[in-house]
This record gives sequence, structure tokens and C-alpha cells, in this order.
Amino acid sequence: MSRRILILLIVGGALAGLGFYLYRALRPSIGRTTHVMEWLRDPQSHPEWTVQAGARCGDAPFILPTSGYIGFIWDDSFRVGHRHQGLDIFGGTGVGVTPVVAAYPGYLSRLPDWKSTVIIRIPDDPLQPGRQVWAYYTHMADEQGNSYVSPDFPPGMSETYVEAGTLLGYQGNYSGTPGNPVGVHLHFSLVLDDGSGRFLNELEIANTLDPSPYLGMALNAATAGDAIPHCNP
Repeated sequence: MSRRILILLIVGGALAGLGFYLYRALRPSIGRTTHVMEWLRDPQSHPEWTVQAGARCGDAPFILPTSGYIGFIWDDSFRVGHRHQGLDIFGGTGVGVTPVVAAYPGYLSRLPDWKSTVIIRIPDDPLQPGRQVWAYYTHMADEQGNSYVSPDFPPGMSETYVEAGTLLGYQGNYSGTPGNPVGVHLHFSLVLDDGSGRFLNELEIANTLDPSPYLGMALNAATAGDAIPHCNP
């Protein structure tokens, strides 16, 4: 065997191994993407996929923050190097229709430039007492950035106490770029505190928590596979 052929075989084997690894890593997310597209085409055909805002899964500390299909979960990967930091719950309705509620009591803030987002400070993590965490809710605006956040929470407000179940707004499709909409859904994530009383950057998964134990459901892509999310027995 010539050296050139040997090198080609080695390189080919390495590429095949890499391709298999990428397939294994992305397969659950690909399956969920297929389910999301099916849901968006005809949400009425799969009522068994839905969760309901305000429902509690067993003895989980959090209630569900909105109604719809939990299409993407924590640590999903849509492309190489990407890891999803929370949950995407698709209402199956138009914009401004599906309510979003507080999943747990806390102190709500909305930064002055936030069109579609609020964040709630939870001073005492119910699963790790003494730790402060933050619950982040976004995409509550239409594709141009017209807000569906409740008028009770105007831009620039901070530290307003809300109970679990308080109406925060309605699902929208604002991507952050006007005229470039996403599917109508709520993105919900749990964000760590920086140790100085502020939330860390939600865009980094290392700054977020697996929401599974908080909601009583299998919501971690590393262990959930491509099953439709539902309450644990």
C-alpha cells in the first residue's frame, strides 16, 4: 500500500468518525426540530404534546410558565458549537395570544431597552437554599419589536414583587432583529447570579441551570433523548 493511499484511508476514517460523532451529538435536536415543524404546521393534531400554563408537575417547585409544546430543551445543539440555554415552548397560536406567567415568586425587573423580555430574581433557590437565581422570559413581542409584555411591567422598572402565576405577557416572535421573526414561543431559562446580586449573561449555557428538577420533567438534552417532554412518573 502506498503512503498516499494510507494517508487517505486514515483521513477518511477520521472524517467518518467525526461525522458519526456529530450525528450522535445532533440527532436528538434534529428529531425535536422535526417535531417542532410538525407542531407548527398543525398544533391541533397533537394535543397530547401540550403543557398548560400554571400546571405543576408532581411536587416540582416551579409551575409551567406558558402553554404549548416544549419543542427545544436545555443543552440542545442546533449547530456545531451551539448549546441551548433554556426551554422553547411553542404555543401553536398567533402572536399576543398565549399567556406567559411567573413560574415562581420573585422580584421582577425589565431593563430600559428590553422589548420582549423580563427577568425575575429569586432570592432563595428552592433546590439550593441560600443561592440566588434568576428566571428569564423572552420573545414577548411581535416581529417588529412591539411588546406583549404586560403594561404592569414597563421598560426600566425593577424589583417589583410578583407571585407565581402572575401574568407577565404573551408569547411573540421577536428575534431581536426587526423583520426577522422566529416561531411564536416563549424562551425560558434559569440564570445564575454573579455573586454580587446581578444575573450572568444568559447567552452562555455555563451561566444557566438545567430546568429539569425545577419543573419536574426530563428537560436536559444529554439525558432526555428525542422523546416528547412530559411529567416524570
